[in-house]
Amino acid sequence: MSGAGRGPVRIGVLGCAEIARRRLLPAIAAGPDTTLVAVASRDARRAERTAAPYGCRAVHGYEALLADAEVEAVYVPLPAALHERWVAAALDAGKHVLGEKPLALDASGARRLFARAGKLGLALMENVMFLRHGQHEAVRKAVADAAIGQLRAFRAEFTVPARPPGDIRLRPQLGGGALRDTGVYPVRAALHLLGPRLSVVGAHLGLDERYGVDTAGAALLRTPEGVTAHLAFGLDHGYRSAYELTGEHGRITLDHAFTPRADHAPRLRLERAWGDEELVLEPEDQVAASVAAFAAAVRAGAAPGAEETVRQLELLDNIARAAGS
Repeated sequence: MSGAGRGPVRIGVLGCAEIARRRLLPAIAAGPDTTLVAVASRDARRAERTAAPYGCRAVHGYEALLADAEVEAVYVPLPAALHERWVAAALDAGKHVLGEKPLALDASGARRLFARAGKLGLALMENVMFLRHGQHEAVRKAVADAAIGQLRAFRAEFTVPARPPGDIRLRPQLGGGALRDTGVYPVRAALHLLGPRLSVVGAHLGLDERYGVDTAGAALLRTPEGVTAHLAFGLDHGYRSAYELTGEHGRITLDHAFTPRADHAPRLRLERAWGDEELVLEPEDQVAASVAAFAAAVRAGAAPGAEETVRQLELLDNIARAAGS
């Protein structure tokens, strides 16, 4: 099956996760290149409640949605431990897939999924939305233009307040834990800004014995040239979403790095010995941009970001091993 269709991409959603209800469903419904066709849940009433605001169909059960000929692509926002199973099932049903991060629990799982998508000629994309925001390209340009001289270090942090008991992020059997949830963001940012040849020097994961998952973590990575990446992440912290790059002449700092609101005007701060500077950028909707990128991938039958997704999972695997987990 190719992606050479016409008109908006007809998307169905497997599950009624918070991120789907709050961010992706509105973006899919509003996008000029996408149409929200159906929402599936194992709970028929939940599917009906979730679908009602959009006037789309409610489907009882994931298998029923995958068998629906009207659906040509699916978004999979299920718990992490279910991603590989249902992404594979969707591909086997001839559907293009936008999979929530992490796409699989490990790098080998991601490789299997991309190989499957390639063999079937289907689009497969991991939903790392923050990369679709232009503020990160502005940072990369500033570094490339030697705004802070030769790069020395990168620091990134993504932490969120405590989750309520029973939250899927706190359930080990569903692939919960800070590393696979908030840890994805600083790791992917390091890859985006420092390149793929990062290696893990050391790591720590803080286990919460109440839940049996890590709710805090930190990792030290480095490039072959010796640029270090200091990463922190957590599920039981004050909110923090930021990174900074330190160079020989100063540093670049970006707040609201990973989950900015659509109306947020990013501010890049450049601090150097000869004076500080602040670059104010235009607001962007990274959720809408991610949905648009997926629609374009469907029409091209492509798998954007496949190598980066696999490398990201390799680093997550290595962080877990370095932490003794």
